[in-house]
Amino acid sequence: MDIKSGCKYPASALSNFAPHPFTFRGIKVASMEGFLQGLKFKSEEMQKHVFTLVGKKAKFKGKKKKWKRDQTLYFQGEPIKRNSKEYQELLDEAYNELAKNEKFKKALLATGEATIKHSIGKRKQSETVLTISEFCGRLMKLRERLQKEQTPEDG
Repeated sequence: MDIKSGCKYPASALSNFAPHPFTFRGIKVASMEGFLQGLKFKSEEMQKHVFTLVGKKAKFKGKKKKWKRDQTLYFQGEPIKRNSKEYQELLDEAYNELAKNEKFKKALLATGEATIKHSIGKRKQSETVLTISEFCGRLMKLRERLQKEQTPEDG
């Protein structure tokens, strides 16, 4: 199943562009795209604003930010190297919070056993804030966890 905003449900609902609000460390986030693009901003005020954006508005707000040169992103003004363990943990935490959103959860479970792909993404960490493997891997890991939570224990 190819995850893109222009596809049919549930693929479209799993796009980072989808308006699935969640709270991350006490901060309201309107979509995963808003969160990811917000990480490009050092200013906490601007970052919080970008966190409130959805879809293309979020994408274009972060598009011109020059983070690639030094591979540094930010959370609450603190620098985070793109290729660090700390950054991967931040992504894990954000996706875990997103998975608490009922509409996102329903869409993810609706994928059943389908292999999740993202044909329009990038593969190199140095070129994107979220690679294809980081995105699809997290979705499949979350789906597996949610499926286990739905299955009653034998006993």
